[in-house]
Formats: sequence, structure tokens, C-alpha cells
Amino acid sequence: MIALFINITVALFFTGLINRVRAVCSGRKGPSLFQHLYNVRLLLKKSAVYGRTTSIIFKIVPVVYIVVLFTALCFVPVGHFKALFSFEGDLIFFIYLLALSRFVLMLGALDTGSSFEGMGVSREALYGAILEPGIMVLFGTIALISGNTSFSSVTDLTATGVGMNVVSFLLIYLMIKILIVESGRVPIDDTRTHLELTMIHEVMVLDYSGFDLALINIGGWIKNAALICAGISMAYPISSLEVNYYVFFIVALLLMALFIGLTESFKARNKLSRNPVYIIALDSLSFLLFFVAYMITLNIQF
Repeated sequence: MIALFINITVALFFTGLINRVRAVCSGRKGPSLFQHLYNVRLLLKKSAVYGRTTSIIFKIVPVVYIVVLFTALCFVPVGHFKALFSFEGDLIFFIYLLALSRFVLMLGALDTGSSFEGMGVSREALYGAILEPGIMVLFGTIALISGNTSFSSVTDLTATGVGMNVVSFLLIYLMIKILIVESGRVPIDDTRTHLELTMIHEVMVLDYSGFDLALINIGGWIKNAALICAGISMAYPISSLEVNYYVFFIVALLLMALFIGLTESFKARNKLSRNPVYIIALDSLSFLLFFVAYMITLNIQF
């Protein structure tokens, strides 16, 4: 239960940290750390508006979306605090929950019958299909090193060696990049744009409003927290750094927010034609990480 509370705290405040970094980098006062919470609070007070072409699918998608992602968050431990749910193979189940959340959101967008939202769905499907093999290989790397396929078992591992520090660093780096793709941030997409011809994630939720839009926004925060906390929880035990876990957790969390904020401040969004190449590069790095981890494991065993 404590791990879930920490994960929810990260979900609520990580977006605010990114917004503050972006504001400082642009030399303006910017929104407060809690502005995104205020915005969602206002949306929760408003009723949703539905188009004539939508069906019951469109209406239940926000609820299913947030429930699926919250379930995924319940499998992520934090330090010695075990996850709320745990079983052998929950690493794979976690990936399938993320894929299911993407599918549900795409289904709701298609239900509107809008050509713009259909265009966003096609892009989201392409990027998801390219990215998911890299995520599977990344989690497979963790299973290879630890010999377990459960989050809770992975956090009990204590690895040693400089090579493991390299694996740990690359793991966190890849989780940041995966987070950028999954949440539709620069350079893949820009959450601040409202140009239908260039949007990916935002165009899929264009018809949602009020309470439903608030649920989708909260679901996005939960997905970010699930990936962030999962990455840190898996990276720490395979490193040989002599630091307290919670110091490592806070520092890694702040560095992630700093990295994403700096990227959004100083890097332009990719052309749409370059996005698949960008994601394939992440897949290649995942396979490279798996190879490096496999070689290190051989050296440890023999």
C-alpha cells in the first residue's frame, strides 16, 4: 500500500516538475507546481459533451482507460515496499496492460467517426507496434539478470560490477525515451499543440470534454508514474552504487524531469516521417542492452 501511495504521489507531481523546468528554461515565471491539478479539478466539475456519432464505447473508454493504468501502477514496487499486487510473470502482464490502455484510447477515438482522430489512431498504432518489441526486450533484460519475471523479485536483486552500472544507466535512459513516446512528448509529439494535421496523442482525445477529459489526463499521469517508478525500481538493484535507495529514487526522478523539461525547451519536434526511425533506434538500443547484459551474466556465472 505504501508503494502505491508513493507511485500516486509521483503521478500527481511529475508533470508539474516538468512544467517548472520548462518555465525556468524559457525565462518566465510559468505555472505553479500544482497548476495541472487545478486544471483537472475544474474539468472534474464539468459535465461531458458527446457527439451524435458516438456510442456507448466512447463513453466508457475514459473509465476503462484509467482503471487499466491504475491496475498497472499497483504492480510497481518502491524500494523494500512491495507492490499491492504481485505474481510470477507480472512484468509481462504490466506490458500488456500498457498496450491495452493504448488500444482502449484508440477504440474511443475511432468511435467518433472523425477523420482527424482516425489519422491520430493510425499514427499511434504504428508507433505502438514499433515500440512494444523494444519494451518487451527491455523487460526481458531485467528478467535475464534477475532470473525472475516479477517486479517484487527484481527489487530483491543485489548485483555488482561496473558493467551493471552501465546497464542500470542505459535502463533509466531507455525508460525516459519510452516515456516520451508513450506520453506523446517532444521530439515525438507536442502536448501543447492543437494542429490536427500534426497531432498524435492529443488528436485522439479531441472530442472528450469535462469529466471524461479529466479522467484521461489523470490516466496519462498514472502511465508516466508507472513507467518512471518501474524504471527506477528495476535500475537500482542491478547497480552497485553505494547509496540509499530513496536518495537514488529522488535524484533519478528529478533528473528525469530535468531531462524531459530541457528536451522540450531546446529541441524541436521531429518530422512525422522521422518518428519511426527514432523509435526503431530505441528498439535497437534495447537489443544492445540485452546483449550487454547477457555477456555480463556469462562473465558472472563463469
